[in-house]
Amino acid sequence: MTIEYAGKTFSPTLEMMNFASRHVPGALKLSQEMAWPYRREDWEFAAMVGQGLALERAGEVIGTAMWWNYGEAYASAGMIIVTASAQGGGYGSRLFDGLLHATDGRSVLLNSTEEGLALYKRRGFTAWRTVLQHQGRLTVAMPPNGRDGIRPATAFDLSAIQACDERAAGMPRSSMVAALADVGNVVVIDHAGGVAGYAIARRFGRGYVIGPVAAENAEGARDLILAQLARLHGQFVRIDIYAERGLGDWLEDLGLARVGDATAMVKGQRPVSDGAARIYALANQSFG
Repeated sequence: MTIEYAGKTFSPTLEMMNFASRHVPGALKLSQEMAWPYRREDWEFAAMVGQGLALERAGEVIGTAMWWNYGEAYASAGMIIVTASAQGGGYGSRLFDGLLHATDGRSVLLNSTEEGLALYKRRGFTAWRTVLQHQGRLTVAMPPNGRDGIRPATAFDLSAIQACDERAAGMPRSSMVAALADVGNVVVIDHAGGVAGYAIARRFGRGYVIGPVAAENAEGARDLILAQLARLHGQFVRIDIYAERGLGDWLEDLGLARVGDATAMVKGQRPVSDGAARIYALANQSFG
């Protein structure tokens, strides 16, 4: 983009800066251009719990890159967007290099679309698993979960939920889990007085998202998801799962169709679960 004035051509000033609340309307416009389902509230939440960069041209937001630090060793990256009119100009690389510098030597996790794979591979990322996106309007009423041990979480469970998540994810995400629990509905598997799994459902995008879901086995994950679905009849529901966990066909049978996939990538060391629990569903593809 150039501007002509008095017979001369000028390029508008291009600035990269820390993402701030004033950038939210422009970021929302970018995600709408990409047909991503983010609401303004989703951008505000992502910025509140993380950090980011905004690229401005003549005061207009033309690119974003966000990240969330998980302890001293890990970070998750996402919401990396460049407006269509500026693509091919190296802006995406500039933003992403700024993000990698800001994550301060941490191992960085992200979920890539097909279009982003080349950029991330050039920056040293490698693929390590596949994420499946399932969604749809829940037209079949789910009966309340009758399994013993599944119950609503209370404020007193938060530290145990955070500890369960850290063991399952292999990295400390206590601030993120607390923020998600604050805005969502949380159910847990209570095993011998301890939390052996949990699931959070919250407003997101076109309706609700269920995730994270952590459990010791697929049966526990299914029970937690059913407990959340029992509250969401008639709502649009999204669940992003790891393919190798084996929940895809089951979600299809519930009417939540597979509508896409992403490649989970890492630059640095992969996180390793420390205990029996595993992550079955993600908070979303950006948060991991």
